[in-house]
Amino acid sequence: MTLGEQTAISSVTGAPGRRQLSRLQLVGVIFFVVSGGAYGLESLVGALNPGWAILLLIATPLLWALPVALMVAELASALPEEGGYYIWVRRAMGDFWGFQEGWWTICYTAVDMAIYPVLFVDYLGYFAPSFALANHAGWRVLAARWLIALAVIAIACALNWRGVRPVGDSAVLTLLFVLAPFAALAAAGLHHHGAMGAALSAVQIGLHKPPSGALLAVGMSTALWNYCGWDNVSTFAEEVRQAPRNYPPALATAMAVIMLAYVAPVLAGIARSPGPALWNESAGWPALARAVGGPTLGLLVAAMALVSAWSMFNNQLLYASRLPYAMARDGWLPRILTRLSPRTGMPGVALVAVCLVSTIFAVFSFTQLVVIDILMYSVGLLLEFLALIVLRAHQPHLKRPYRVPGGKLGLLLVTVCPMSFAAVVLVSSITGGRSDYWQLGLAAFFVLAGMAVYWTRRGQTKRIV
Repeated sequence: MTLGEQTAISSVTGAPGRRQLSRLQLVGVIFFVVSGGAYGLESLVGALNPGWAILLLIATPLLWALPVALMVAELASALPEEGGYYIWVRRAMGDFWGFQEGWWTICYTAVDMAIYPVLFVDYLGYFAPSFALANHAGWRVLAARWLIALAVIAIACALNWRGVRPVGDSAVLTLLFVLAPFAALAAAGLHHHGAMGAALSAVQIGLHKPPSGALLAVGMSTALWNYCGWDNVSTFAEEVRQAPRNYPPALATAMAVIMLAYVAPVLAGIARSPGPALWNESAGWPALARAVGGPTLGLLVAAMALVSAWSMFNNQLLYASRLPYAMARDGWLPRILTRLSPRTGMPGVALVAVCLVSTIFAVFSFTQLVVIDILMYSVGLLLEFLALIVLRAHQPHLKRPYRVPGGKLGLLLVTVCPMSFAAVVLVSSITGGRSDYWQLGLAAFFVLAGMAVYWTRRGQTKRIV
């Protein structure tokens, strides 16, 4: 390892300094790693109905997001190391499962990262209708969409190349920009007399119309996707100032902001347009905002959609590039991925590799990508909860600045609730029709490939640093 690389590592893992995230910056990064605003929820209402959409938006944070956030708060404060959940699982369950956790995460990350450039192009269709996704779209339109997605990826890569602090600064600024038009939409849609009553009536009617298995899989996958990613913010824990102290309150703050940012505008949109006409990828929030508050609000929401999609990809690159770096440092992946910038301590080769893989999956649509994403994310999440339980049992004296409350019963509840959600998505995908079979097949391929790669690399593993 070169002297420059050693210096870069020192700057990343050492005392608080200019290359570490503050608590406020961490809240902004968490917001965009997990959410980015209500963008992407349109297909939830369109695939199901207002009743089931609101039910999932309220149930998902309680039964899925909160347990995951509690698990992350304990393990990230106890083991604030670069690599996050890969380190937790490897320490608790050994090399095999540690590698599978990292491998599965890299696979679903490759899919997940492509979603944000795709969303960017979807919302660009508000300004340039020729780019809107339609059943009759020809290869020229699809090629143009892919090239625009590629530009989004390149710009975010350039900012990440400068280090963690510029990404944190941009997250705080874009958080304010993204939330402002949704606050205006919620206020404009719900302040009229009878608006809330109309929304709740549409919700009540919808709850009496259960969706089919295939639609439930898409709807639940969309809801879970909009509340997933809490564990991903652990992978750059060494680059957070006073991580054991700052992670729990930052996670709690981000949770409250995200829940409000989802439920309020969805209720406002339902009050104005409860039918499925505007709740889709082609129309979506810009058209809903226009219907609620006029052309100016529609324009603002559309503009901030572009900002949000880019910022989500930009912030996701923080965790997506740190995981392959940590695994390469242990010898599981090619050593070239451990190369760090001598100026910022950023894993440059891993960053570029993630961006290149994202360009491949950017050819798919949002709904095609999100089911694969959640299936792969769920199997990795199961290992993280098992690591939480094993570390509690076998390393009770490990210093834990924060602990999941409730003792053994609390551990059981935070594990069972999100895994039950994931099981429903899996069952719905299997029983929902042939349209989902290729997604299940790709997820199964990723899992089997992880086992094969492990057996070919296990003799080459060693600590590089």
